[in-house]
Amino acid sequence: MRNFSRKAKTTLVTGSAALAGFLFVASGVTADGTNLRTGGLEDLRSLVLDRADKVGVLQSEVDALANEVNDLSITKVDPVLSSQISQLEQATGLTPVSGSALRISLDDAPRELGEPLANGVVPDDLVVHQQDVQSVVNAMWRGGATAVQVMDQRIISTSAIRCVGNTLLLQGRVYSPPFVITAVGNTAELQQALNNEPGVSLYREYVERFNLGWDVSILNETTIPAWQGSIEQQ
Repeated sequence: MRNFSRKAKTTLVTGSAALAGFLFVASGVTADGTNLRTGGLEDLRSLVLDRADKVGVLQSEVDALANEVNDLSITKVDPVLSSQISQLEQATGLTPVSGSALRISLDDAPRELGEPLANGVVPDDLVVHQQDVQSVVNAMWRGGATAVQVMDQRIISTSAIRCVGNTLLLQGRVYSPPFVITAVGNTAELQQALNNEPGVSLYREYVERFNLGWDVSILNETTIPAWQGSIEQQ
C-alpha cells in the first residue's frame, strides 16, 4: 500500500510538471499573438510561398541558361559537324521531307453483315494483313523513297508494323482499314518497285479474286512530317 502511494505521488508530480510546462509554452505563444488553432497552417503557407518564390527564381535562371545553350548552336561552333548532324537527322527521319509521292491504299473486301462466305473462302482471305502493308513499305524503300508514312505516322528504321485482327498496330496506336501508305521519291521508280515486289503481287491476286481494296495515286507535292517519338525499337 505504501509503495502504491509513492508511485501514484510520483506520477502525479510528473504529470503536473508536464502540464505546467505545456501551459507555460502556450502562454508564451499566445502572448506573441499567435493563434494556436491556425498558427501551424500559417507557418506552412508562408513556407510554401517562400519556396515557390525560390523555385520561380531558379526557373528563370534555367530559362536564361537554356537560351544561352541555344545561342551556342553547333552551327556556330563547327559548321562541318553541323552538316553531318543534319545528314544523320535526315537519314533517321528527324526532319520533314517534301516532294512528289506515291500513295497506296489497301482495304478489306466489302462484305455485308451476316453475308455467308463462298465455298473455299475463309475470313482471312477478305482482310488486309500485316505482311500486305509491310510488303508495300518494303517496296517503297527499295524504290528509293526518301520518306515513308503509314496512316499519319512517319516510318523510321525502328518502326514495327503489326496487325491485330483486321486492325493495324503502329507505334502504340491502333488503325482500322483502309491503310494508307505515302512515300516521297521518284514516283516512276517507286511504281516500278511496287510492281516488282512479290508480296504486293500476291496481294494483287487477292484483290482480283476477293475484291480487296487497292488504289495507287501520284501526289505532285506533299510533306511527310519529322518523326517525333523515341528512336528506340518500337
